[in-house]
Amino acid sequence: MNAKKIRKQSMTEGSLWNKILGFAFPLAMTGILQQTFNAADIAVVGNFTGELGEACMAAVGANTPIINFIINGFLGISLGTNVVIANAVGSKDDETVQKAVHTSMIVALLGGVIVALLGELLAEPIFRMQNISDEAFSMALLYFRIYIAGTPVILLYNFEAAIFRGIGNTRIPFLALVIAGLINVGLNIFFVVFMGRTVDGVATATVISNMISGIVLLLFLKKSKTPARFDEKKLRISGSVLKKILKIGIPSSLQACVFSAANIIIQSAINSLGTLVAAASSAAFNIEIFSYYVLNSFGQACTTFTGQNYGARKFDRCRKSLKLCLLEGIVIEGLMVGFLLFFGRDLIAVFKPGNPELVEIGYVRVMFITTAHLFSLFYDVMSGYMRGYGISLSPALVTMCCICGIRIIWIYTVFEQFRSFASIMAVYPLSLGVNALAIFILLLIKRPAKKYGAKA
Repeated sequence: MNAKKIRKQSMTEGSLWNKILGFAFPLAMTGILQQTFNAADIAVVGNFTGELGEACMAAVGANTPIINFIINGFLGISLGTNVVIANAVGSKDDETVQKAVHTSMIVALLGGVIVALLGELLAEPIFRMQNISDEAFSMALLYFRIYIAGTPVILLYNFEAAIFRGIGNTRIPFLALVIAGLINVGLNIFFVVFMGRTVDGVATATVISNMISGIVLLLFLKKSKTPARFDEKKLRISGSVLKKILKIGIPSSLQACVFSAANIIIQSAINSLGTLVAAASSAAFNIEIFSYYVLNSFGQACTTFTGQNYGARKFDRCRKSLKLCLLEGIVIEGLMVGFLLFFGRDLIAVFKPGNPELVEIGYVRVMFITTAHLFSLFYDVMSGYMRGYGISLSPALVTMCCICGIRIIWIYTVFEQFRSFASIMAVYPLSLGVNALAIFILLLIKRPAKKYGAKA
């Protein structure tokens, strides 16, 4: 693939609807495949660790919001990489693309090392705050220590994927994860079934798999003939480009961290209901999250398509990208929600066969959250549209107030009065619906196409 070919496939020319689908589908499948790392962990320990099955599932599930808090903070910064590269591709600024690639690689590796060291130091006090049952606590801590040690390679893959998104390529990150995903499942079975390990085995398998996917993408970038080619001799931080990345990335990072902090509080409330509920929620999360990755792929598509067309000063195509991402997203997300509602119980049962009570508890989560994801689609796409113009702070602040604020208040008020799993889950459609409305109002106020178009 050469630079000329990249321009022919540019998002600034030709039909949009099929290009959006071609971009979003591999991106959604990439997210789903990433989630199978965690799903495979839970399925294997749930099926092959005997009486420890429920405790192992609860231990891995207890890690999810904490790991998301740490990792998503840096993934928010990677959105800055995506937007900066997309803008530069649209304006044919190859020098900025090069600087963004090498700056992002350094940020990923240095950030990963810092997070790994801090994670190891703070692991135990963090988990002491989570109301984890005694039988699951030591295993939850063990899983976290192994997983967090692999943060440098995990962040490397995600920043590399952001680079590919910026130039309009979502297929290569997907293919890299196909390879890594198959290896992950094989290693899970090897460590747990044949070596007799528990959560330490599946955590090790996940880290190795992420390392492989990161190496595969690095090799593709080294061989690339595009402006995004990686050359270790050019590894240095560009202050001007880093500033642009952080201007967009820090608000997104802050939003992700506050969002994850609210989910840690929710997870703590779930843990307080016992090991069975925690295990059921853990299994259900690995089902309903597939729906999230579908809607999020259209949000990221809107960011990239808007970013490139904004760079090319084609504001009509920016507006059309927003409309098509919403329309196509509604259709495909609706199909995904219907699928998960219909097959939800069967999918949850895969994690712990022969436990109908766990399945029914988990299905409560699937019902509440997947249907609420239709609200998520609207705010994710509209927020992505504004990020494509470099507007990142105001959508982040709105989301923090509407989603995180409502969820935290709900747990300390409503849940304290009605201590049930359903009462926790009810906060999801409420907070997501309020946020979708608030982001829509913000978009009407900002009107970026009109504002920036008038300056062109």
